[in-house]
Amino acid sequence: MYARKANFAGSWYPETASECEKEINKFLKEEKVKYTSAIKLKGGIVPHAGWYFSGSIACGVIQALSTNKHPDLVVIFGMHLHPDSPCCIMSGGTWETPFGEIEIEAELAGKLEEKFSFQTETEADFSRDNAIELQLPFIKYFFNNVKILPIGVPPVKSSIEIGKEVVKNAQSLGLSVKIIGSTDLTHYGYNYGFSPKGTGKDAIDWVRNKNDRSFIDAVLSMDPVKIINEAQKNHNACCSGAAAATVAAAKELGAKKAELAAYATSYDKRPDDSFVGYAGILF
Repeated sequence: MYARKANFAGSWYPETASECEKEINKFLKEEKVKYTSAIKLKGGIVPHAGWYFSGSIACGVIQALSTNKHPDLVVIFGMHLHPDSPCCIMSGGTWETPFGEIEIEAELAGKLEEKFSFQTETEADFSRDNAIELQLPFIKYFFNNVKILPIGVPPVKSSIEIGKEVVKNAQSLGLSVKIIGSTDLTHYGYNYGFSPKGTGKDAIDWVRNKNDRSFIDAVLSMDPVKIINEAQKNHNACCSGAAAATVAAAKELGAKKAELAAYATSYDKRPDDSFVGYAGILF
């Protein structure tokens, strides 16, 4: 058996454990993620741009999820999929990170494959997608020996059912679980073929205060159908299926509240006419 390779190490995030740890310590000192400490965290939404742009938010959310008793399993919903894309799952083996390999929760994956149609990924045959991989060093660092189950879900209502069934089946196996959903927000500008407000301050303000905020509000409402519809209508999330499945799973775990813990854009780090929004949300 060999591990699925870390395709983005050395480019989107550091290649070695020491370099990753150095970045993580820097992110934690920045304290970008703030939330009500009294809430019992079931899951979260994280961004997945390169660590330079959004690593501090993703790091802070995942560190927050690790502050309670560590679960047996972290389920990660992600991948850049369209409504007609297949659902994807990695159902066994391990995934490489700079901190060591992470084992896939194969028994739960098998139960889900009995109920839903998945395109199965393996260590040797997989889609090159950053949405899930960029979270893995954080998960390995903060949760150490936890298993993961990476699932790609498109922005369709059946993905909501997958979110619910993940929790039901994990509980039937006696597994404690936390849920992470990976999505970035509005991709604005000529680089992305989406610039309804032109360029300059008006465009930046519109993305921050209207378009991204509309999607964030949909997530905070904890209504999975609303999340998918909002993104399809306003182009303000690239992985709304992952966000919707995460909300459905978190609610199945008993989450009743969502809290915006951090927000930023790539413009904050590198001003440009093309930029992307990022949010950290906790359930």
